[in-house]
Parts: sequence; C-alpha cells; structure tokens
Amino acid sequence: MAKYRKLSHTVYHCNFHVVFVPKYRYRILEGKVKDIVEHKIRQVCEWNDVEIEEMNIQADHVHMLISIPPKGSVSEIMGIIKGKSAIHLFKTRKRLKEKPYLGNHFWARGYFVTTVGVDEDLIRRYIQHQEKEEKKHESDSNEYRLF
Repeated sequence: MAKYRKLSHTVYHCNFHVVFVPKYRYRILEGKVKDIVEHKIRQVCEWNDVEIEEMNIQADHVHMLISIPPKGSVSEIMGIIKGKSAIHLFKTRKRLKEKPYLGNHFWARGYFVTTVGVDEDLIRRYIQHQEKEEKKHESDSNEYRLF
C-alpha cells in the first residue's frame, strides 16, 4: 500500500523517479566526490521536506525515488539539489574547477523524471465503483434516521 504523508491541510503521495548525470556523463561520481554529492543531496532534501525513498549514485549518474510535497515542484527541487551540490563540490574539491570540461558546471543541463503512483487500474476501479458504494452506504444510513 502507498505511504501517505501529511501537511497541515493536505494528505499526499507524490513520488517521482529522477535520474540526472554529470556534465558530458563523465564517470566522476566515485570515492570522495560520491560521498560529498550524497551528503549534500540528503541535506538539501531534508531542508525542503523532500523524503528520499531510494537513492543510488553510480559513477556516471544518480537515481532517486523521492517524495515531494505538493507545495514544491520537481524542477524547483532539482534546481536546488544540482545547484547546491555543485557549489559545495567546487568549494571542497578545488581541482574539479581546473578541469577544462567542467568550468563552473558540474551537472548536465537536464534530468529525467517520471511519476510513481498507486496502481492506475486500482484507481480506475475505485472511481467506477465509488458511486455504487456511496449509494449502498446512503441506503444503510437511511434505515437508522429518526426523521
């Protein structure tokens, strides 16, 4: 069953599968660089109430399954994650900035995202049978009315 999260006036299940890569897809996410990137991603997600369900950092890409509150957007969160992690990497690993192919850009420009939700067929069946269930519930409750 889906894991629902709550805000003050909202219950939601907004999960996304996100994949993003370093510039030119260089195999640079290894060792200390990988550790720095993982730490910064977790930190940024915590600051923005984004829950990381799963994360896998490979040498040339990052896979994440994240839950983003409805008050935020995927593009906003990805901009913060990529921006903050790149700035932190360039501050802590000075040699990265010297590489001619990186300059001031660590991540490639775009990313892949897809929604991950509850089973579509289950929702379709729920919607189709909801009216029947409400009518049944209404007739049951009418039996116990006083007026």
